[in-house]
This record gives sequence, structure tokens and C-alpha cells, in this order.
Amino acid sequence: MNTLVNAIVSGLVDHPEEISLQVKEDEHNLYYHLSVNPEDAGRVIGKHGKIAKAIRTVVYAASNEHSKRIHLDIQ
Repeated sequence: MNTLVNAIVSGLVDHPEEISLQVKEDEHNLYYHLSVNPEDAGRVIGKHGKIAKAIRTVVYAASNEHSKRIHLDIQ
């Protein structure tokens, strides 16, 4: 999943070396915290959050094989 998120986001940003993805896990959930350079945040979030929603949709679809719920936080 980390590779998928990095592949999607690295194509959107000007500073791919500053992409940070942290994962926390509990019994029923996986929490992904994505942070990018502040200059790139608008590109990753998109107008009215459309890009962020699309990224979340792809991540959720790819996570169907997991029995845990996925949460993706973008900053």
C-alpha cells in the first residue's frame, strides 16, 4: 500500500523527496498519515478536495484484501 500511495503522489508533486507516509495500526484500522511539502499540498488535495478523494478511493479499493478499515490523512 505504501508503494501505491507513493507512486500516485510522487507524480503530482514538485518535491517527491519530501513525501512522508507514516502508518499506524490497531485491531480494526490502518491509519496512513501522508505529508508533503507545503508548496505541494494544494496539488495533492486538489480543488474542493477532488484529488484527495480520488487518492482515497484508489487506496480503499486496493485495500479490499485487508480486513481492516483504511484511513488516509493528507497534510
